Amino acid sequence: MDCLFCNIATKKVSSEIVTEDEDFLAFRDIYPKARIHLLVIPKRHIESLKDIGGRDSDLIGRLMLKVAEIAREQGLEGYKVGINVGKKGGQEVDHLHIHLLGNA
Repeated sequence: MDCLFCNIATKKVSSEIVTEDEDFLAFRDIYPKARIHLLVIPKRHIESLKDIGGRDSDLIGRLMLKVAEIAREQGLEGYKVGINVGKKGGQEVDHLHIHLLGNA
């Protein structure tokens, strides 16, 4: 599989990483729509939100907690969180990712 975000997570492709832990990675969007525009991804490849199941509930819950933690670290008091699902929903990379946008 040749997934751009998997390659960023394994450091095969460089990116401006903001934070990382064992399960998640956050990096700056290369086409920002706000002063702060980060992409937060699980390191495990999940193609899209439509592909999650019951076995993913813990991971998805922790992913949302991670997004809130990153927003606090970035000094964001208000922010927008978005997930594009599928090509028709605007998803450009087939790896689940959350857009975190704010103007701290």
